[in-house]
Amino acid sequence: MPVLDAAALTLFALCWLMYAPFLKALGRRGGYINSDMTVVRRRWMLNMAARDNRFLDSQLIGHAINSASFFASSNLIVIAAAAGVLFGGDTAFRSMERLAGVAPIPHWLFQVKLGLVVVVLARGFLDFIWALRQMNYCLAVIGAAPPHDAEPRLRDAYGDAAAQVLNPSLSAFNTGVRGYYFALAAAAWLAGPAPFALVSVGAVTLLVLRQSASGSARGIRTLRLVLDELGPVERQTSPDPTEAGEGR
Repeated sequence: MPVLDAAALTLFALCWLMYAPFLKALGRRGGYINSDMTVVRRRWMLNMAARDNRFLDSQLIGHAINSASFFASSNLIVIAAAAGVLFGGDTAFRSMERLAGVAPIPHWLFQVKLGLVVVVLARGFLDFIWALRQMNYCLAVIGAAPPHDAEPRLRDAYGDAAAQVLNPSLSAFNTGVRGYYFALAAAAWLAGPAPFALVSVGAVTLLVLRQSASGSARGIRTLRLVLDELGPVERQTSPDPTEAGEGR
């Protein structure tokens, strides 16, 4: 493999594989969407455990399941298309050579480049599948929640445990979506090592900026501070049995 291509591939591997640990280390101080959202989701599960009616919570998880299913299906279609070109033989290779912006390269290097795109997309597909499985676990967790008037200590412990199921599921979904950024960077390798390196660094820069400096990041950061000031979840009780749902 040419030196420039090998260097660009090494840079991409570092960006792709080290982004999540790097962001996790930065997020320990707060101020990043991923870290702040773990606090928001924990509060959600604590509130869920304190509610009498959990229909809304199950609906929200169902919406997340539909979104993950859509992305997983779309990802599978793109993988099939890329794999079709990868295993299409000389005919597919000659067709790609005629495309504008594709650098002339040996057939074997073309297969390596396109194979990288397939690998990145496949990794994202597996993340979506794992997210779907965990979200289904979350539905069971909501369905098995104790009565809203249970002992506060046990109810809060259940909410904490539920958050430990919910947070990894949505983190896996986020990882799958992030895979599209790196798949685009991998596809830029077809245009040459310089665009490959540039788009790889650009993808990481864009992701970090959206995590820390976007409007959503600022809003979620403020929301986390508000939740921290609210303190523990108050026990929700209703003296009127009809309000508690006992007379229905």
